[in-house]
Amino acid sequence: MKFHHVPVLLTETIEMLNCMPGDIIVDGTLGGGGHGGAILEKITPNGTLIGIDRDPNALKAARNHLSLFEDSLITIRGNYADLAEILDRLQIPAIDGMIMDLGVSSHQLDSGDRGFSYQSEGPLDMRMDPDQELDAHRVVNEYPEKRLAEIIFRYGEERWAKRIAKFIVANRPINTTWELTEAIKAAVPAGARRQGPHPSKRTFQGIRIEVNKELELLEKALETAVSKLKPGGRLCVITFHSLEDRIVKNSFRRFQDPCTCPPQAPVCICGREPIAKVVTRKPIIPSDKEIEKNPRSRSAKLRACQKI
Repeated sequence: MKFHHVPVLLTETIEMLNCMPGDIIVDGTLGGGGHGGAILEKITPNGTLIGIDRDPNALKAARNHLSLFEDSLITIRGNYADLAEILDRLQIPAIDGMIMDLGVSSHQLDSGDRGFSYQSEGPLDMRMDPDQELDAHRVVNEYPEKRLAEIIFRYGEERWAKRIAKFIVANRPINTTWELTEAIKAAVPAGARRQGPHPSKRTFQGIRIEVNKELELLEKALETAVSKLKPGGRLCVITFHSLEDRIVKNSFRRFQDPCTCPPQAPVCICGREPIAKVVTRKPIIPSDKEIEKNPRSRSAKLRACQKI
């Protein structure tokens, strides 16, 4: 299958990133190279884009898509949370900007054999890095019922988490996405199924986040990214659900106001100084036109901060 991914909030992200010819920019989630191509057009000649992705198929597709810029592109198979080690390996002490487009790519959702989607049959996989050990099959079939319920509730924000976990355990072994979807449908009351999103959406999200440790890695990645920015450099992050957005929002606020002194203290004695300022007072969201062209962009939010 051809790798296809529609970049979300493309114009807004490039504007917020504010990159210039000669800049060194990191795309921490290179995907098919949609944002990367627009960045390369801005930073060439003499600029460098470092594209990181866990998915080898994405990197291969990006290299093909961005072949005109091969002299300005470095692709790395890895995780954005390992940015410091990656830059050390490349002997790059600081960067001019970074983008992180979180969540699952269109290609991963559309490839049934990756197991990300409840809308197509496939194995229970959900790994962004196909070489990692933990996959959705193991989570669904081996996790204790209580832990499974906690994951679905915390990461999927699913109100029926306990009931869904109970039905999953009762229907083990579960080997495919459709078998999992059937167990979820049986668990969610008919009245609830008629309202809101697909009954499997939140559970699949929760399991995917657990498999890929997405939230555990995000906070570390944000701190590392800001620490590696040159003064004036910007970090732009696109999120797709409230848990991610909350981490980004709170991290950016902490970068801008790191003081831990009690509110009643007359002067600051903790000595913590701001390291970045928030550029987006409110998150930037897709226009109605973009949502019409790409419905998957509906929940996207873009936030940016700038190194002091």
